Amino acid sequence: MISEYDEARSDVKESQESSLEDLKSASAIDARQVVDELDEADILDAGLTPGGEIISEELIVEVVPQGVDEFTCYCCFLVRHRSQLARERNNRSYCVDCED
Repeated sequence: MISEYDEARSDVKESQESSLEDLKSASAIDARQVVDELDEADILDAGLTPGGEIISEELIVEVVPQGVDEFTCYCCFLVRHRSQLARERNNRSYCVDCED
């Protein structure tokens, strides 16, 4: 018996046809509905919690300048103490963690 290997099997054909019919009969999402859902998401991102409470807290952070006994690692950009200095080359300092 000669078989055509490029031809889809009959059970696959039937499932493809039925899924295509299901897709055609399914109702398409209305564009207005999508826009409304996006607008609702924007409202939640505007500082409101899902419960509708307004968040008005500010984060206050005190910025401390780099000390004379500290350096900024050129690799990880963290401010480290001079005891963690691994090497200094071309005005670039590297910490012990980045040298490993």
